[in-house]
Amino acid sequence: MLPREELLKGVENRDTVARVIDQAEQAIKTWEVVFSDFLSPPELAEVRRVFSRLTDVELVSWGGYPQAERQRIAIARSELPLDQSQVDLVALEIAGNFLFDTATHRDFLGAMLGTGIVREKTGDLIVLGERGAQAIVTPELAEFLEISLQQVRSVPVKTQRIDINELKVREPKKKELTTVEASLRLDAIASAGFGMSRSKMVNFIESGDVRVNWKDINQASSQVKSGDLIAIRGKGRLEVGEIAVTKKERYRVQLTRYM
Repeated sequence: MLPREELLKGVENRDTVARVIDQAEQAIKTWEVVFSDFLSPPELAEVRRVFSRLTDVELVSWGGYPQAERQRIAIARSELPLDQSQVDLVALEIAGNFLFDTATHRDFLGAMLGTGIVREKTGDLIVLGERGAQAIVTPELAEFLEISLQQVRSVPVKTQRIDINELKVREPKKKELTTVEASLRLDAIASAGFGMSRSKMVNFIESGDVRVNWKDINQASSQVKSGDLIAIRGKGRLEVGEIAVTKKERYRVQLTRYM
C-alpha cells in the first residue's frame, strides 16, 4: 500500500492528509472513485503536494466553479479516467427577503451549522445580498438542509436544490502588472504587486499576515517563483506569472493581482 509515514513526514494538516491517504488506499483496493470531504485551500495545497510524488493514484479537485476556495477531491487509480464532472456536489439556494435584516456569510454558515451538520460537508457560500445566498454541499446533506434550514437571523428562508450552473458567481476583479526587481525576494515582489512600501510589506510578513501557496511565511527574504500565489490577510491575492532575466541581470516579473 502507500508509504503512509513517509507521506506524512513534515505535514501540517496531518489529520486531513491521513484521511485522504486512507481514501486513496480504498480507491486503489476497490477500483472505485472515492471522494474526500471539502478541504480548505491550505489543506488542498498540502494534499496536492504530498500526492504529487505518487504515480499509482490520481486526484481531481472541484468546488462547483473555477474560483471555489473549498473543494472536494475525487481519488482513483491512475488507470481510471477522472475529471471534474465526477466530483459529487449539490448547489442549494437559500432564498429569503433580507432587505431589512442583512445577513453576512457568517450568518448563513452559522444557520447551516446550527442544523447539526459539520463544516467539512459544506463548500463555498455565495451571499446574494437582500435575496439570500447559495451554498455548495455534499449530496447527502441536500435533502436534510431543504427540510431543516428554515431561518437565517430573523428571516424565514426556503432552501432548495438548484442546478450547479445557476450559481451566481462574480468574476474576480484583477489587475495585470509587470515589475522589474533586483531579486525575487518575497518583500520585493509582494510590495510591487500590492502597491505598498517595502517596509510596510516586511511588517505584514513578520506579523504572520502573509501566505505563499497557503503556507504562512514570515521571512521577507523568502524567494518566490513562477506560479506562486501570495495572499495577504484582508488585501487579496497576487499570482506570480512569467519571470524573465533582463540584459542588466534583473528580474522582469509578470503579476496578476486579485482584489
